[in-house]
Amino acid sequence: MLLQRMQEAVQKRTFTKWINSHLAKHVPPLVMTDLFEDIKDGVMLLALLEVLSGQKLPCEQGKKLKRIHWVANIGTALKFLEGRKSAYRGSPIKLVNINSTDIVDGRPSIVLGLVWTIILYFQIEELTSSLPALHTMSSSTSSLDSSTSSTEITSPPLKKKTLPPLQGGARKALLRWVQQTATKSLSLEVRDFGPSWRTGLAFFAVINALRPNLVDMERVWGRPNRENLHEAFLLAETELGIPQLLEPEDVDVEKPDEKSVMTYVAQFLKHLPERKQSGSEGQLQVEVTGCLGLDSLSLEQRKSLRELRMWLDQLERDAIQAQETEGSLAQQYQLFKSLRVHLEMRRKQVEGALQSTQRDGMLTVDQALVKQAWERISKRLLDWHLQLDRSLPAPLDTVGAWLHEAEEALRQEITIQQAHDITASTVHRALEQHKVRTQLHFQTCKLSFPC
Repeated sequence: MLLQRMQEAVQKRTFTKWINSHLAKHVPPLVMTDLFEDIKDGVMLLALLEVLSGQKLPCEQGKKLKRIHWVANIGTALKFLEGRKSAYRGSPIKLVNINSTDIVDGRPSIVLGLVWTIILYFQIEELTSSLPALHTMSSSTSSLDSSTSSTEITSPPLKKKTLPPLQGGARKALLRWVQQTATKSLSLEVRDFGPSWRTGLAFFAVINALRPNLVDMERVWGRPNRENLHEAFLLAETELGIPQLLEPEDVDVEKPDEKSVMTYVAQFLKHLPERKQSGSEGQLQVEVTGCLGLDSLSLEQRKSLRELRMWLDQLERDAIQAQETEGSLAQQYQLFKSLRVHLEMRRKQVEGALQSTQRDGMLTVDQALVKQAWERISKRLLDWHLQLDRSLPAPLDTVGAWLHEAEEALRQEITIQQAHDITASTVHRALEQHKVRTQLHFQTCKLSFPC
């Protein structure tokens, strides 16, 4: 019981710092001081979900909110979470034994369970699911199978054409990444997210894997635990921009809290160096020094691009789920419109993010992946719109199809030829084709709606 209370206290501090690192991006910025109290009215919880998802959520606000408004806000948040899909299972997130009234009452175990679910889904799952190298590594890690949390997701991930499913869920993926990229080369054994991190050496190993020149591993070996922990957390914050979610005294104990350590360690995945991309990212195949220019983006720009790509990927998953939702044609149009509005709200941000910073005008790897994600979700929404229009009663279905054909004709790029007469001929031919289509559809409408 004492151990449980101590771990809950650590989780409360860690989770509060994690939440505040994201609420700082909210407009206006917000600060949570007491997790169990500040979450009760649901206002900060909804603000957090807005920052993480990039979506606007309805929220009851004001100084005179009553309990009924609190319950409504928490209900909105829980419903939003249940509508999201796990990056591993591809199925909706399950909130086990979490309800609005328990959150409004500030029950510690329920509040911590909710926040952990958010961290697991929005940070750990999202980041570990994009580690293609892990999918091909040996799965002979039987020592990782023990002491798994009941909140962990251990189902197979969403299947991809070019990669076999990663077994073991987000915890195993994160631990395997640490072992293969950081600790293995130093003969440092890391079996868990608890006692293995007590000395601080594992944190230094992760930093060393990302920035080899920052850490003198020979110097830190054998030093007191808290001295190592303090320096590692400070180094990660000042050099990599990773918020210090943990305190040395949180980790230098017999059984450090695994969820807190996982929350902190997962942040390092946002700072991975560029690597070769393969067909797992659609059909895009790029190398940093190949067809794309060397990455001259700042650390913050690269982080922003990766978050933008994650948002676009999630919007595509939401679109897929919405298309599978049963409902009337009017309801389907409303779902489509909502997703389309969310996408258009990001258009200027995406256009700004895709401005080349390279001398040769080429995009960096992160920019290219954002461009591909944008084009993919745009095409999906366009196809869905066409499908909805074709479901309209005649002759509106024909008119809708024609409008899409006309828009497609206007979107087609005409290559400027060296010979101007060839270009003029191409433009003239396109205009004539469009004119013929217009006349045909005008006749169809005239027959259907006689004066």
